Amino acid sequence: VQVIADAAGRLVWASAALPASTHDLTAARTHAIIDALTSTDVMTFTDKGYQGAPGSVRTPFKRRRFRPKLSRRQKAVNRAHAKIRARGERAIATLKTWKILTKLRCCPHRATAIVQAILVLHRVEANRHAG
Repeated sequence: VQVIADAAGRLVWASAALPASTHDLTAARTHAIIDALTSTDVMTFTDKGYQGAPGSVRTPFKRRRFRPKLSRRQKAVNRAHAKIRARGERAIATLKTWKILTKLRCCPHRATAIVQAILVLHRVEANRHAG
């Protein structure tokens, strides 16, 4: 499941589930997430699994096999990137607090329905506490 969070770390959108073996970048392309974010020029901070994504998608620097260490500048950029991404990770952690997802073993179609229901319940709960 691909998740999009706002700048405050709140869940905004969750994709349909794909088989667990699907790579992150492939899943994002399948759901046309990258094209949508790039066409609207939304700056997006992702993990290293999205390395090579075009447009406004930002990934941290990745150490290569023949490059033993990242430069000081690259490490500083990665630290700043991680601070921003922590907000998105908070949204994923919110999703994972739902006990039903801890041992979910079913087809992607059923998992999609469960995740979408959780997203709706999460929004209802958030709106109830917002006042």
